[in-house]
Amino acid sequence: MESSKSEPQILPLSVKKSSTAMTKKGVYVVISYMACAVLLVIFNKAALSSYKFPCANVITLFQMLSSTLILYALRYWKIVSFTVQDSHTVVKHTTNDLVPFKTVLHCTPVALSYLLYMLVSMESIRGISVPMYTTLRRTSVIFTMMAEYFLARKKYSSHVVACVGIIMLGAFVAGARDLSFDYYSYTIVFVSNITTAIYLACISSIGESSGLNSFGLMWCNGVICTPILLLWTAYRGDLEATRNFPYLYTAGFQAVIFLSCALAFLLNYSVFLNTTINSALTQTVCGNLKDLFTVGFGWIVFRELPFDLLNIVGQCLSFLGSCLYAYCKLKGI
Repeated sequence: MESSKSEPQILPLSVKKSSTAMTKKGVYVVISYMACAVLLVIFNKAALSSYKFPCANVITLFQMLSSTLILYALRYWKIVSFTVQDSHTVVKHTTNDLVPFKTVLHCTPVALSYLLYMLVSMESIRGISVPMYTTLRRTSVIFTMMAEYFLARKKYSSHVVACVGIIMLGAFVAGARDLSFDYYSYTIVFVSNITTAIYLACISSIGESSGLNSFGLMWCNGVICTPILLLWTAYRGDLEATRNFPYLYTAGFQAVIFLSCALAFLLNYSVFLNTTINSALTQTVCGNLKDLFTVGFGWIVFRELPFDLLNIVGQCLSFLGSCLYAYCKLKGI
């Protein structure tokens, strides 16, 4: 038998789901996602609130541009591939043969829903405290369940529905006595929940049929969304406002933006993996599990929300519902 030659290491991509139970690899993906998500919210909040950076869309543009450049470099050095067929083999395509144009068009719904999700999510965190932001974001689970039902006709067991009900109850209890209620901010958060559900459902339904792996889907998002967002920020005057931002060249602000871009790339990768390996609803509930840590960081770092017994009870209820869902998923019930 001919000995196999040494091949470059290929980063983990997506796999087909063979059962409803979560695999060991799926657990690792969940933990990675939660760590990236907590840190990204903190750094984005620091840029928009602590430094009072006025252009949330520019941060999104930086994140998309850096993600696209990182993917191009990794593909050029044959560290990653963009298609499922090449996931475990050496990349033999030339750098010009990245993703066929027809495949890029096929992924347009994913890319456009991703752009909308990114823009609305970035804006939603500006005018609301981190604890209340994470509390309201928990209601995205119900939107995700509805999106998966209508787009993929996916149904869930009574145990999963009960867990989601507990999460929703906790979210409403936690936000019942928020004295800093802001109609605009709350509306933006709920719109963000809807766009999140559409985005995750698009990944789940279009991802496998495209023939692309997680990196390929991320690349399509970048090449479609970056030019659109660049034109939009230029039209709105955000690029000029960024040039005139007083803290633009300070080391602290640049460090926050750099870490935000790096974490956005890692988070987006983990979102694709979690949605394809597990499910869109699992991805949404994982977002609720990491909220406990985000709320703690928000209270400690930004001091935005006073301790309130009703809020704490609601947070604990939502966390309990998320843990019960994780148990159901691990057991495949």
